[in-house]
Amino acid sequence: MRGVARWYSAINGGQDYQRYVAHLRRNHPGRPVPTEREYWRERYAEAERNPSTRCC
Repeated sequence: MRGVARWYSAINGGQDYQRYVAHLRRNHPGRPVPTEREYWRERYAEAERNPSTRCC
């Protein structure tokens, strides 16, 4: 069951925020880290602004 949950989470971007925060801290230490809610809001807004990155 845990394997299925990890698979589902990976497909839906479950670790994206954590990877983004790690990237910011590693490569841009002075930059403020957005909250998870801010991160997802910006990510969805970017997808709406640039629909060519979607598959459908």
